[in-house]
Amino acid sequence: MNTMRITPLNIDLAQQVLPLMQLGGPFLQARTASDYWLYAHLFASTCPVAHIGDDLAGAVVAFRSQEDPNDLYIQDVITHPDFRRRGVTTALLNHVRTWAIEVGCGRLYLTSEPGNVRAHATWMSLGFKNIPGDRVVDDIWVISDYKGPGKDRAVYELTLR
Repeated sequence: MNTMRITPLNIDLAQQVLPLMQLGGPFLQARTASDYWLYAHLFASTCPVAHIGDDLAGAVVAFRSQEDPNDLYIQDVITHPDFRRRGVTTALLNHVRTWAIEVGCGRLYLTSEPGNVRAHATWMSLGFKNIPGDRVVDDIWVISDYKGPGKDRAVYELTLR
């Protein structure tokens, strides 16, 4: 059985992350190739990728918040469909969590599409809390217009201290 390796995003891997992220629809919108190149240059330490054998199994894109540098915002999480339910997401988010604790961050947070019930279950199983919003959709708290007009999101946080 192949073991999982987690490494920071780098320029070579950035080219592989784009097609991986494109598998995340309809809930995840892939960025551009130049975005992943930029993430590899500027945010490699908070953008881990997972390999199982020679295959790219998953990736996380995360950044320290500009509003509060004690927060780490998780922008995208993807596990390749062939590697789901094998601990890839858990390993990647644990890697991000460890880094965040080491540099003194107090909170991880992320947003999710209101209808993404599968993601909700994942976030909750990893210890995230669904932040109460202004309405409930499928038993998930949702904040209307969180990312702008018409962009409602479920918001999750994990307190680190």
